[in-house]
Amino acid sequence: MAAQTFQQEYMQMPPITRAYTTACVLTTIAVQLDIITPFQIYFNPDLIFKKYQIWRLVTNFMYFGPIGFNFLFNMIFAYRYCRMLEEGSFRNKTADFLFMILFGGTLMTILGFFVNIVFLGSAFTIMLVYLWSRRNPYVRMNFFGLMTFHAPYLPWVLLGFSVLLGNSIMVDLMGIAVGHIYYFLEDVFPNQQGGFRILKTPRIFTYLLEGPPEDPNYNPLPEDRPGGFNWGEGQRVGAREEQNQG
Repeated sequence: MAAQTFQQEYMQMPPITRAYTTACVLTTIAVQLDIITPFQIYFNPDLIFKKYQIWRLVTNFMYFGPIGFNFLFNMIFAYRYCRMLEEGSFRNKTADFLFMILFGGTLMTILGFFVNIVFLGSAFTIMLVYLWSRRNPYVRMNFFGLMTFHAPYLPWVLLGFSVLLGNSIMVDLMGIAVGHIYYFLEDVFPNQQGGFRILKTPRIFTYLLEGPPEDPNYNPLPEDRPGGFNWGEGQRVGAREEQNQG
C-alpha cells in the first residue's frame, strides 16, 4: 500500500521537478554504490573544454554530497521549491520553466569559471528559493520553529544557516545573485516605463513541451454520432418509456 501511495505521489509531480529530483537521487545512489565517483562528475572547466567531458556541465548540479543531513536538507528544499514554482507561477508554462532553469544554470556555469565551486546544486536550489520568495512576498515562513518572517527573507535566513553549518557563503550568494538577475529581467524591468521583455523562451521549447499553438480560426467538423444519438444532451432515465406510453 505504501509503495502504491509513493508511486501515485511520484507520478503526480510536475515533469521537470520529477526529472530533476530523480536525477539527483540516482546520482547520489550511484556514488554511494561506487558505480561512479564525485571526481567523475564535478565541475572542472579544464576537463570540460580540453577533455570534452561535457556531462560535467549537467552532473555537477545533481550531487549534494553523501547521504546525510546536508543531502536531505538540500533535496527537500530543491524538491519543494522546484515543485511550488512549477505548479505556481509557472503553471502550464513548462517551456518557460525549463528556459528559466537553463538560463540560471548557464549563468552559474559562467560564474563557476571565476569561483572555486565544484558542485553547483546548492546554488541552484537557492536560486529557486529566491525566485519563489520574491513572487510570494506576503507568505509567512516559520524556520524550524525558531523564527517567523516573510518569504523574501528566506534566502538570507538560509544563507545564515549555511554559514552556521560551515558551508561556503559563495554558494548561497551565487544562487541569490542569479535568482535576482532572472527576477529583475523577467518581473521588474518589463513593468518599468520604457521597459520590455528581454528573456523570451525559444519557440522550439514551447513546441516540444507544450505542442503547437492552437489556431484561433480553426473550426472543427462535427463528430459523427452513431445512430443519431445526441452525445452532448442528457436524458432522464425512463423518459423514453414515459414518452412512448403517452
